[in-house]
Amino acid sequence: MAKKIPLQPEDFELETNTVWAFPDRGKWATHDAKYRGNWSPYIPRNIILRYSVDGDTVLDQFVGGGTTAVEAKLTNRNFIGVDINPNAIEITKSKLVFECEFNPTIDIEQGDARNLSSIDDNSIDLICTHPPYADIIHYSEDIDGDMSLLQMKDFLFEIGKVAEECYRVLKKDKFCAILMGDMRKKGMVQPLAFETMRIFEMAGFKTKEIIIKEQHNCKATGYWKTNSIKFNFLLLAHEYLFVFKK
Repeated sequence: MAKKIPLQPEDFELETNTVWAFPDRGKWATHDAKYRGNWSPYIPRNIILRYSVDGDTVLDQFVGGGTTAVEAKLTNRNFIGVDINPNAIEITKSKLVFECEFNPTIDIEQGDARNLSSIDDNSIDLICTHPPYADIIHYSEDIDGDMSLLQMKDFLFEIGKVAEECYRVLKKDKFCAILMGDMRKKGMVQPLAFETMRIFEMAGFKTKEIIIKEQHNCKATGYWKTNSIKFNFLLLAHEYLFVFKK
């Protein structure tokens, strides 16, 4: 008989400081690590439980492999998931095919994070999302508007439109959480995360928390370790989780 997969994590506790590490990335419900670059479900679970309540509406406009969507369902939050990539939409919908004690309203739609015209002003209780880190991972080859195909300068220009839409749809005094990492080009760190933070501040948000999220299970570790010493650079082993307040 196949082992029954639990719907909820065992011994879960909310994070209480600004350094988060999840060596066990979480495999409850329909979660897995197959969608490249997806985040550990511990991250949206912490954000959703800390910054929203039962029946709230959560938005993830870079829904990707559906991790946030699954956590919204498991925590009884209504959910709107948007992605420009139709493949991501299909994966997310398939991840939501399971029964649990809750039955919130869930809407998964193809769309552009820079133009959330189907979502009313001041209607979202929490934004919890994980955009691409400029062009580090390409999520498509040629989808028009795919921000993962943009180099850093162009990406930052477009993330400004995302920030403005986040501010528009979020209710006053509510929160917007975004995970973002940095890049390295020609040996030098490109501070994509803090540039993104400043752009969200310029859109009107206040920065409530800056959380350091340690990275685990990075691929090609041996290769990069060797090159780190050979070419004298440190491996980027953290990301930033920003929590903004409107």
